Amino acid sequence: MAVGTAALIIILSVYNGFDALVKTMMSSVEPDLMIVPAQGKFFVPEGDAYAWAQDCPDIDYMCTVLQDNVFVSYDGKQTTALVKGVDEIYQQNSILNDYVCDGNFTLVIGERNYAAMGRSLASSLGLDIRFIAPLLLYFPQKDARISLLNPLASLHEERLWPCCEFAVNQDIDSKLIVVDQQVMRRLLSKEDEVSAVEIRLSEGTSARRMGKIKKELQSRLSDGFRVLDRAQQNPSLYKMLVYEKAAVYLIMLFVVLILGFSIFGSLSMLIMDKSDDIDILKSMGMTLPDVRRIFCMEGWFITLLGMFAGLVAGVALCLAQEHFGLVSMPDNFIVDSYPVVLAWADVAFSALSIAVIGYFIALVPSKRIK
Repeated sequence: MAVGTAALIIILSVYNGFDALVKTMMSSVEPDLMIVPAQGKFFVPEGDAYAWAQDCPDIDYMCTVLQDNVFVSYDGKQTTALVKGVDEIYQQNSILNDYVCDGNFTLVIGERNYAAMGRSLASSLGLDIRFIAPLLLYFPQKDARISLLNPLASLHEERLWPCCEFAVNQDIDSKLIVVDQQVMRRLLSKEDEVSAVEIRLSEGTSARRMGKIKKELQSRLSDGFRVLDRAQQNPSLYKMLVYEKAAVYLIMLFVVLILGFSIFGSLSMLIMDKSDDIDILKSMGMTLPDVRRIFCMEGWFITLLGMFAGLVAGVALCLAQEHFGLVSMPDNFIVDSYPVVLAWADVAFSALSIAVIGYFIALVPSKRIK
């Protein structure tokens, strides 16, 4: 029981560590809050809600984004990508700088425009930032007729040069290109419209405070807009993380249940061995429920003792890994040691579950006393 409990705590903590690592990487492209239209793709950000957000002390900065799926061509290779046009505020404060693996995150130098893209996308196009070939972006002109003789005449074209490659995760690296917002405005023929308004909160802002800011923004905006937190911006990913953790917890709890059958067998053998003592206790006036309670409590205390020893060992190993990094990760990984986040809620819930399992495992053989 001690080994099973310690394994449950350690595995859940390691999963929490990888969960936090994924969410940290996603925060480089996903803001804390994002304002999007309830219908359609573009809108003009205006109203008192944005003035209130500018003055809110818990909001670090707010920027606008104009993005769409665009046809991309580079040196004879073509693909489609999500091109994200960002303003100067985004470029000055972007967390994406921390994930640049080659080059510099500079989208405008003089009159020349540059593009930052994911490493996987650059690799699929055969692109290198030291090459001199330009990156071509194409998007259909609004209300333009397609000419069969010259199809490119009905497309807007933007010519850019790669400035850097970034590596966040496989999903983002294979589809995202970041450019200056003016490039996207020319490409999409937009003047004041944006796709979204991204809001970054000050470091250390609690989840409860973020919920209040989200609610206040939503109340100040009309029904035609939605304020999304990170879980709502990428619901499939965050639901998958929750489901995976639940599956890991249930699997490990099943392992603990199997380990608990050793207590079931030992208690059954003890009842058979102590049959004479049971008769003596009954002859002294002890009732059958009292006798059953003795054996039930003994089996349960064995479970609780093993659980307590496992909790101490599991918490100690997790804290040691969290602070000292005893077990290292393989080379070329984004962190040096296995990430561990010890959640006391997991510890409490695991202890409660194991205590309940131990009680019922001890209860079944004690009920067989006749």
